[in-house]
Amino acid sequence: GTWVYVFSGSQFSKIKYSWLLFLGSHDSFSYWVDEKSPVGPDQATAIKRLARISLVKKIMKKWSVTQNLTFKEQLEGGIRYFDLRVSSKPGEIGQDIYFIHGLFGIKVWDGLKEINTFLEQHPKEVIFLDFNHFYAMDDSHHYFLISRIRSAFGSKLCSVECVEYVTLQYMWKKKHQVLIFYHYPLYQEYSFLWPGNKMPAPWANTTNVHKLLQFLETTLEERSRYGTFHVSQAILTPRVKTIAWHLIRGLKNTLVHRNLPMILNWVKTQKPGVMGVNIITSDFVELVDFAATVIALNDLLLEEDESAA
Repeated sequence: GTWVYVFSGSQFSKIKYSWLLFLGSHDSFSYWVDEKSPVGPDQATAIKRLARISLVKKIMKKWSVTQNLTFKEQLEGGIRYFDLRVSSKPGEIGQDIYFIHGLFGIKVWDGLKEINTFLEQHPKEVIFLDFNHFYAMDDSHHYFLISRIRSAFGSKLCSVECVEYVTLQYMWKKKHQVLIFYHYPLYQEYSFLWPGNKMPAPWANTTNVHKLLQFLETTLEERSRYGTFHVSQAILTPRVKTIAWHLIRGLKNTLVHRNLPMILNWVKTQKPGVMGVNIITSDFVELVDFAATVIALNDLLLEEDESAA
């Protein structure tokens, strides 16, 4: 699980982060959602009305949970990129911010503390936190959240830099461990918030695995040659029709189990590097051995280096 020990003491430490291959999780925090809380503001009005029926909320839970593992377990399993969607809880006093995916998850502060504990124990590990969807949040909520991020990580936060400069060696030298991507204009006021456009994550929005793989190929070909990281979202998105057909079985038992082997086979054919895959996200990352596959693919970069030398 401790990813970086595969890299440390080798030529990996000098390779650009935008060239290496990292493993991420989709809706990273969704291992626990609260059935008792109101439906989140990320849902359509019709869903909010339906969710007054308790059975509907139970079904929503089956389709909202995209990960089984806690942050700590994901980190130990090799996940280094986290896809984060957050919201205030309308009607609640105070400015607490929660993770959200249909239903409310844990408080963001609790998740950040859990991640920081891991980083304290593994001072050479580096992670990406991508805050890419915000719901029911005004500027005061954002200021509150940003202050929480700073309180959680302090000097571990990496200031915005040219993407090409970011290597393990660079991060270790500065004792940085966390890159925060913040998809909201207030990022401009903070040196440690990277703009969201430095972490593009094109979304296929399909239930069809063949269309997904074609989309991943196309977007990789279009990947900016320089200047950004890149997320390949190897995820299938359920339509309302899919959910209706498989009401009780849930996401894991319909789309994911059936298609993960094909997705993993696609991953195995990829190469990291300047125009290659950089970060791959998936649902239920523990169901197949993504981590070992990704580590093996990074070895290809070293082989290329050696043959060039």
